[in-house]
Amino acid sequence: MNTFDWLLDSDPAICWQVMRDLTDAPPSTIDRERARVAREGLAAAILAHQQSDGSWRRPEAPAWLPTLFTLLLLRSTSVDPTDPAVENAITRLETTLRWDSKPGTWDLRPATDGANPFFEGEVEPCINGGVLALGGYFGHPNENLARRLLSERLADGGWNCDAPKSKCSSFHTTICVLEGLLEYERAIGAKSTHSHSDDAHAKEIAAARRRAEEYLLERRLFRRRSTGEIANPEFLELAFPPRYHYDILRALDYFRAAGAQSNARPDQRIIEAIQLLENKRQSDGRWLLENSYDEALALPLTESIGQPSRWNTLRALRVLRWYEPNQK
Repeated sequence: MNTFDWLLDSDPAICWQVMRDLTDAPPSTIDRERARVAREGLAAAILAHQQSDGSWRRPEAPAWLPTLFTLLLLRSTSVDPTDPAVENAITRLETTLRWDSKPGTWDLRPATDGANPFFEGEVEPCINGGVLALGGYFGHPNENLARRLLSERLADGGWNCDAPKSKCSSFHTTICVLEGLLEYERAIGAKSTHSHSDDAHAKEIAAARRRAEEYLLERRLFRRRSTGEIANPEFLELAFPPRYHYDILRALDYFRAAGAQSNARPDQRIIEAIQLLENKRQSDGRWLLENSYDEALALPLTESIGQPSRWNTLRALRVLRWYEPNQK
């Protein structure tokens, strides 16, 4: 079975993204496949695992942890956010739970006065980047949260959950916030009235993204700026799901999405990461799952480390499809 047939012989969440990103299938065919996502396979299982209080749960874990990262996995399926099953799930969460720190630790707890609505986030930028991405994707972009993140930028353009103790940005936190800002920017663009204030805010978000992108590009997506050494060997391991962790495929897929939005040519400083990605392709045209940060999810995934990964193969192929034509 060739790689495309193997990808298409899988979960609707993967099939429809293959059709959208890697084929010239007609829009009607793509739409029909996407309509299956909320009712079959991974996305449907995620929706079925939601608890009556709106959360997703995992034994011995605080409610926020599986709720946040299981929802981010749902976003990865590119399920239609306007599907009634999805809208009902988001409404249940938003109306029932709040970010609350009154007992001394942040968690999602039953709504009380003074607690933060879910899409307003809490205090850590790595968490809030994910919350901002969820709000943008599921139709609840939160300007207060976006402005908070802009105010927390470090001098080098990125973010770090250990700030202000740490003065240098983190690859991990920066990619989480970049994904959130990109999703937020899309959402406010779709809703924009093109007023002066709307346009100014959108430009501010875009400028912050570009500055944070420079933080990664200056480091060739995986190197230390000071020495040129690999910053962390795990950055070269292709992981899914990533949780808050950074790796080159996650970064490249972000730059692909950002480039598609702006019609910008790929920056040549990603070429080394692209070459590393190409070198990881197996003889059968597939990519392996090299790591997985699934310990926070409310349900198990079916892929195993060391085995061919449809999620990694889908993402790698669409990155290369975006990059290669721009080099001619």
